[in-house]
Amino acid sequence: MYARRWSNAKGLFLYDHLGGRELLPGTKTLDLRTDAAGTALKPEFRRAFEYSDCWIEDSRLVVLNARDAMRHGATIMPRTRVVSARREAGSWVITLCDSTAQWQVRARMLVNAAGPWAETVIKGVVGQNSSDHIRLVRGSHIVTKRLFDHDRSYFLQGRDGRIIFAIPYEGDFTLIGTTDKDHPDAATPPVCTEEESNYLIDFASQYFARPVTKDDIVWRFSGVRPLYDDGAGSATAATRDYVLKTDDAGNVPLLNIFGGKITTYRKLAEAAMAEIAPRLDNRHGPWTAGAPLPGGDFAVAEVTTLMADLRQQYPFLDAAWARRLVRAYGTDAFEILGAASTTDQLGEHFSATITAAELDWVMANEWVATGEDFLWRRSKLGLVVTDSEAAAIDDYVRNRTRTGTTGTGGARTGGTAPTSNAASAATGMAGASA
Repeated sequence: MYARRWSNAKGLFLYDHLGGRELLPGTKTLDLRTDAAGTALKPEFRRAFEYSDCWIEDSRLVVLNARDAMRHGATIMPRTRVVSARREAGSWVITLCDSTAQWQVRARMLVNAAGPWAETVIKGVVGQNSSDHIRLVRGSHIVTKRLFDHDRSYFLQGRDGRIIFAIPYEGDFTLIGTTDKDHPDAATPPVCTEEESNYLIDFASQYFARPVTKDDIVWRFSGVRPLYDDGAGSATAATRDYVLKTDDAGNVPLLNIFGGKITTYRKLAEAAMAEIAPRLDNRHGPWTAGAPLPGGDFAVAEVTTLMADLRQQYPFLDAAWARRLVRAYGTDAFEILGAASTTDQLGEHFSATITAAELDWVMANEWVATGEDFLWRRSKLGLVVTDSEAAAIDDYVRNRTRTGTTGTGGARTGGTAPTSNAASAATGMAGASA
């Protein structure tokens, strides 16, 4: 990643030495006149600092955590709403509903991890008042045609003091973001506005030799950060720290989680467990630091070998196909391909190396029920398929789901569940762990 010469070198020094760096290389100085990183930039940028960081595909991280929770005993219920929760006879009675039914579960503790809807759960679901508030901050992004050929990212600072990233994205694209704008409420879908899109275009064009234009944009999207409202004046200044508040009324605990972000999700989970564990007499302690998520049982240095092994076992794969499968599924790629010795044995081929075998597997294991689930919520393959191809994938998934041809990866059964140790509440998903 690259910053202008006047960036704070002391900050990068601290970044190198305070984080317990083990795998990533340290910061170094680049001459942009000779380094490939300078090719895409305006000639006046002659020097930069390079530092290393990690990245994650958020859609994969989320679903893999859900799969991991299920294999450790959780019940995962996508497309399920928490209607109400009340304390009764020493436990929580939680009313849930989906598109077909309403039912109740009981739990010894309720964890409100609803993100942008945390206040909605407190006030509307639990029916309590709270002095703690969520500040919703919208972050918008644009995805453009690929702006540079190397696999490194740019970290750019603007005249207004803010920074943006330009990151290689899904092979053929560049991701540019993000903005910081206050968002009115959780019920309003976040969208990347024309103002935000133009801001990112103009910002990036200050640096790149070929200006970014609206014609370069292939997709725009926006998300909402559920920040703890600490009274900061601007959205940019609002705290990014998470805040945990536990209410033990009636010896029936409620843990409310305010704030948090995906890059610190595991540390937040450990902090939450520190609140939960003593109330449920759980003595296990933290264990996730060295535990791989499903399909992730290999080291970083083994990725190239894993791709080669996949191609050796399935010679019909080309390099790009193998790379996509390994990046998305890790060692589970072998399970998806199964005993196939030819591409025909993977069933119908749709586009972008998507086959019926892969769709069947994600329907059975990752709660995919629509084409949009697969193309946008479990991947970003929606960027590389046409409208007609997306429609064909959606038809296939909906037909298989409707006829029950594939498994459902942990679908619920009706009725009233027995009391569990803890249940998490959100407007989109609820789960109870035994």
